[in-house]
Amino acid sequence: MQTFSGKTLKPLYWLVGLPLALLGSYLFLFPQVWRCQWVQFLGFKQINTWLYAAPEISAKQQNVFLKAHQEAKKRVAQIWGNNSGHNTTTILCHSLRQYQQYCNGNEGAGCSIGTPWGESFIVLNLEGLNTDVIAHEMCHDALFSRLGWWTTKRQIPQWFNEGLALAVDYRFVSTTDSIQRYIDYQEEQFYRSHAGQIALNLDEIATTQGFFGGDESRLMLAYMTAATEVARWLSLAGRQKVPLLVEQIKNGEDFWKTYQKIEKQRPRSPTGTRF
Repeated sequence: MQTFSGKTLKPLYWLVGLPLALLGSYLFLFPQVWRCQWVQFLGFKQINTWLYAAPEISAKQQNVFLKAHQEAKKRVAQIWGNNSGHNTTTILCHSLRQYQQYCNGNEGAGCSIGTPWGESFIVLNLEGLNTDVIAHEMCHDALFSRLGWWTTKRQIPQWFNEGLALAVDYRFVSTTDSIQRYIDYQEEQFYRSHAGQIALNLDEIATTQGFFGGDESRLMLAYMTAATEVARWLSLAGRQKVPLLVEQIKNGEDFWKTYQKIEKQRPRSPTGTRF
């Protein structure tokens, strides 16, 4: 019979124990991420390569999911181009409890999850079974996929991230005209601010905590403030300049300086005057 000395066992402990400890820590610290990674083995139906629906989702709802996803891709392509967000695993949950298991939170109709190592997922509840919510989350994902987790967190103000997502989300403002969207969002912001009695500066909603902190009334004002500012910028710079902005940030440029510089370089009319 072969026996092992204490010196022999120590390397075995490290070889076996360390991977198990790391795996246990990962499962404990990131339960939503690993559920998303293994969604195909957790009973969800695969609708196509990237779409998964809870087993309770009916065939009719699956069709709505597929069509809404296709329409959302078209909207997001107006900003990011044709290869935007369609290669991201998107998961449709059936109940609030199920949604909480895949998205760390119980509020909202959907969420996008990004990891430091480059994976991303979109999670929806039944309230998010529509083009607006899917396009909103796709836009978040498109930004993350281009800049990565670290750069997005450090360089992109949350107001820009949320305001840009609302550019393809028509729940609050339905018009597609860029100038009219800015005007309509101004009106929404005025209403949410109680006729201008309260206001949020962009600096106050630049971080995730600053944006989402507070009650529902403040959160809605944060969304409308962000949407108004980004709609203003898009009406001047044009949607086609968003990838340019992101590319320059990826190359190490400062967000705010680049944001302002591109705005000033807005296109000219045939007569030579700026729009």
